[in-house]
Amino acid sequence: MQEIVMPINNQGMALLCLLVPLLPLAGFIINGLGNRSIAKGLVSFIGSGTVLASFLITVYLFLDFTSNGSRAYTVDFYDWISVGSMQIGFSFLIDQLTLLMMLMVTGIGFLIHLYSAGYMSHDENFGKFFAFINLFMFSMLLLVMGSNYVMMFVGWEGVGLCSYLLIGFWNKNTNYNNAAKKAFVMNRIGDLGFLLAIFLIFITFGSVSFPQVFSEAAQYTGGIDSGVMIAITLLLFVGAMGKSAQIPLFTWLPDAMAGPTPVSALIHAATMVTAGIYMVLRSNVLYALAPTTMEVIAIVGVATALVAATIGLAQNDIKKVLAYSTVSQLGYMFLALGVMAFTSSIFHVLTHAFFKALLFLGAGSVIHAMSNEQDIRHMGGLRKYLPITFVTFLIGTLAISGIPPFAGFFSKDELLAHVWVHSKLLWGLGVLVSFMTSFYMFRLLFLTFFGTFRGTEVQKSHLHESPMSMTLPLIVLAILSTIGGFLGIPPIFGENMHVLQNYLAPIYQFASVANPAAVEPMHLDHSTEWLLMGISVVVALVAAGIAYTTYVSKNTVPAPEGTKLSPLHNLVYNKYYIDEIYDTVVVKPVMWMSATFHRVVDLLVVDGIVNGLGKLVTHFSRTLRHVQSGAIGFYLMVMVLSIVLIIFLNFFIG
Repeated sequence: MQEIVMPINNQGMALLCLLVPLLPLAGFIINGLGNRSIAKGLVSFIGSGTVLASFLITVYLFLDFTSNGSRAYTVDFYDWISVGSMQIGFSFLIDQLTLLMMLMVTGIGFLIHLYSAGYMSHDENFGKFFAFINLFMFSMLLLVMGSNYVMMFVGWEGVGLCSYLLIGFWNKNTNYNNAAKKAFVMNRIGDLGFLLAIFLIFITFGSVSFPQVFSEAAQYTGGIDSGVMIAITLLLFVGAMGKSAQIPLFTWLPDAMAGPTPVSALIHAATMVTAGIYMVLRSNVLYALAPTTMEVIAIVGVATALVAATIGLAQNDIKKVLAYSTVSQLGYMFLALGVMAFTSSIFHVLTHAFFKALLFLGAGSVIHAMSNEQDIRHMGGLRKYLPITFVTFLIGTLAISGIPPFAGFFSKDELLAHVWVHSKLLWGLGVLVSFMTSFYMFRLLFLTFFGTFRGTEVQKSHLHESPMSMTLPLIVLAILSTIGGFLGIPPIFGENMHVLQNYLAPIYQFASVANPAAVEPMHLDHSTEWLLMGISVVVALVAAGIAYTTYVSKNTVPAPEGTKLSPLHNLVYNKYYIDEIYDTVVVKPVMWMSATFHRVVDLLVVDGIVNGLGKLVTHFSRTLRHVQSGAIGFYLMVMVLSIVLIIFLNFFIG
């Protein structure tokens, strides 16, 4: 097959590519070393400016790429690892998917940095915070730009480290530290699967470079659903499950709300949680060869979406509702991947980045105005005090609920249409998730912004709209959440109007050779498309109407803490006791085994042997030192006996 990825020899373009991740890294180094000496204004300028510069360079690279025929290329810097037949270069792959992710990461990342300048302005560790989120940006860019699985893994581990640092940023709180450790450990479980997949990829294809691996996979002679291919794709998916919070490795993500709100937006919108989606999508040719794995992904995705959506129905913490919403939407994206709707999945990643970043930053604006209050039962009527936050939050809610013409409508409708073609059961479950999403999001909106204020008089006296540094990103994200869906206009409105699908088509070339059925376009008659679209919209509107009737017309407020709930409500409110089950089944046995091994292996065996040998040597030395009596006669006698013994042995043995 003809090679479609060629190295670039233009040093200027190579330097620009290198600057995209290096600028945030420079921001990390400067703000990290000078976090206690540099003025806050300069810290935010450096932190935000480096990301803005990366975004502008990415825009230039995107324009240059499209104007020069949209031909993918690699940027090779040097041979990084060379061991036997393993040759791994430090290089970047620039293609349609890379540039799309770079635009999303740097663009939304800059808005979050700008927002952080206002939100974190009173924090004593302002410089350290900006250093950490700059490092996060560097790691994420390395992840999406790397041209091989090893470089992707380095960025993968980098965002895992940064999430640990940022979730536990307020490290004087033990619960926050526990949340950070939980995220770190659960991600390591997934990372082991990813690492094993990389080993197996090298053994199978003799390389970890994307162009070479995918070219070899396109001509793979092992057939569809071979054991090796299923093993590789399942192990990669285990890695994606950890990073993108799928069952059973999803419980870390809601606890990640312990970090500052900009961190929540950064982790839950455009960066870390999308890494798993990106990795599966980047490996599309491998997954095209493993339909069985795709079925597993679809089932796990829809199960995650359902479980998280039901939990979101009963949460009262504004950030926890959004966190479980993120888990649910990630399940949607994996459902799309599982039915091989690759473009629909990345389309929803893109629109989700817009409206979920908007919702989290909007929640941060509410928390900022409410003096750090996060319980929606103590809010209400805030639209009068926070008009910009309210309007933008409303737009984000409409977008995530799938109400036209907002961004989420287009991506969710397209996603569900692909699921309909694949499985009517999965489609029905997806529509149910859509209903619950609309309900809990409008529940959140109405309890926060409508009705009468339920907080304290002190909180009411301090209610105010956030500063421009916080509201400007909200406005920009609200605009993107409104118009972003037009990147994927359905075929019923005209042929070839799906800009994103046309743009991303080249990245599926290898998959189309390996398994043409995996990337066949969806075929639906217009009447069915209209019907599915109508059902999706009606379901969302009905859910919104039920939420309005319950929380606005009837003025219902969730029961206060400590109130006895119905068994089902209590089960959902306590998140199905999944954390408690993990604690009982996994954590406590592991801790017991650790304590037992410490007592038996460490103290009795290892320490017993080491200490026993030490005591034996000491005892023998103490006994032997008595031979050194200082009597010359004794020494002469020993010398004579020794000479006699040597002669005797030589005579009889020699």
